Amino acid sequence: MVITPDSKDWTWVLTRPCPDCGFEAATTTPAMAASALPELLPRWHAVLRRQYAAERPDGHTWSVLEYACHVRDVFGLFDQRLHLMLESDDPEFANWDQDQACLDEDYGSSDPAAVSAALLEAGAEIAASFAAVSQDQWSRTGRRSDGKVFTIRTFSGYFMHDIVHHLHDVDG
Repeated sequence: MVITPDSKDWTWVLTRPCPDCGFEAATTTPAMAASALPELLPRWHAVLRRQYAAERPDGHTWSVLEYACHVRDVFGLFDQRLHLMLESDDPEFANWDQDQACLDEDYGSSDPAAVSAALLEAGAEIAASFAAVSQDQWSRTGRRSDGKVFTIRTFSGYFMHDIVHHLHDVDG
């Protein structure tokens, strides 16, 4: 079954707390992302060990496994974008269709143990990347093709909201 693509613009989380997961992206810094992310990784490992991790709970929601694959890929994508922001002046990010990635990579048929290992590794990499960002770099910018501009600081909050929100999705 095909999930209806999420077409919402989630950048509103940069200005107010998320009513679903409670995360406040506006208070996040790259240093906070670097220190908080390693504490969240074991929770992803735990949800992937669930007996029914590959089963969708209903016809419009990804399985725990699909969410974990998405988060693994978000780690890699955001790490690339963070490095672009550090190495280039105001880069434009290439489009990424998360729903198409789920289909193309067949997230639902992935091996949960392999996904867990890859997710933990990619999470450690982006945490290290955020840890290496100096405070004088927080104002460097990058933008999506739709014109939304991020500083490294707002980018870290947007990133962390995605990770925390998806943990809420699989735990809630």
